[in-house]
Amino acid sequence: MASSRKPFRSSLLFFLLIIVLACPYGLCARNMPGNKLDVKPETGNMARQRFDFSKFTHAGLGSQISGMSELKRYLHRFGYLAPQPTGSNFNDDFDAGLKSAIVKYQKRLGLQATGRVDPDTVASFMSPRCGVRDMHHHEASSPKTRLFHVTKHYKITDGRPIWDLSKPMTLKYAFYPDAMIDSLSREEIRAAFAQAFAKWAEVIPVKFEETSDHLFAQVRIGFYKGDHGDEDPFDGPWRMLVHAFPYPSGELHLDAEENWAVNFKTNRAPLKAFDLESVAIHEIGHVLGLGHSSLKESIMYPITPAATKKVDLSIDDVEGIQSLYGPNPDFKLSSLAHAPRLTLRLVVYRAGSGCLHFS
Repeated sequence: MASSRKPFRSSLLFFLLIIVLACPYGLCARNMPGNKLDVKPETGNMARQRFDFSKFTHAGLGSQISGMSELKRYLHRFGYLAPQPTGSNFNDDFDAGLKSAIVKYQKRLGLQATGRVDPDTVASFMSPRCGVRDMHHHEASSPKTRLFHVTKHYKITDGRPIWDLSKPMTLKYAFYPDAMIDSLSREEIRAAFAQAFAKWAEVIPVKFEETSDHLFAQVRIGFYKGDHGDEDPFDGPWRMLVHAFPYPSGELHLDAEENWAVNFKTNRAPLKAFDLESVAIHEIGHVLGLGHSSLKESIMYPITPAATKKVDLSIDDVEGIQSLYGPNPDFKLSSLAHAPRLTLRLVVYRAGSGCLHFS
């Protein structure tokens, strides 16, 4: 009797071993602490309620307005304001800490740093955006000397979490079959993401391939509503659209309650819809290790306007991603369709006369 059980036990152990080996690539990926976004927000009611920050327009240091605590929670959510001590909540005072956080926000979003809740800052607060936090990134620096010295706006995710697979590198991506939306067909969603991955593949030596097996894909994509298990719940239509997790997770989540479109020229595109390819390009940047840029023309700028297609990488995006993965040898920087407005300093060397700087 005992000997007859050995084959069964061996088979069971083999089966369990297969599950354990597969776990890091899929089954356990979404619940691993290392795969959570670098954010533990004090969300309050923001998870399902979008606060109207317009009531704070022109507020400044010393103001006290009911609901100011929600603005503090918002700024904390995106990394500009430190959490409150355990057991205490944000108050409604416009104090020095809030002013400092607003100045940081304004500088990071490319706004005038007034330290007040001016109309442009309110408009930014109220705009739909990526859910990845803006702060706690460090700016990359390149060891190479370049003829054109560009003021860099791109950010690298803290810790430089990049994919380092065998060369030539190929990242596989897949869609969760039970986390799709009905407003777009699977083919439309696949096409939008294929085009988005192709944009990054043009500039770095990384290939992206779709696979039907999400358990063994490095990048996994799904549409979710509200609280979906990653401690970063979506808030319904119009505010937090999407978020993504860098290496080693590769999770890319979109809010299923948003209106998504792939072609604004058709009658199918609803009002206040967001272009899926544009958002996908941005989030793939996060998956690859980029943070948010302060350059409004950059793909990695955190604000996402509705009914807008933004699919061309800027010089800032290209330099950021190439600082992590190196350049695609077939790519020429001059081939960019739309170069953003950058601060350039041209250095011209002349024999015997040092160098001349032109701004």
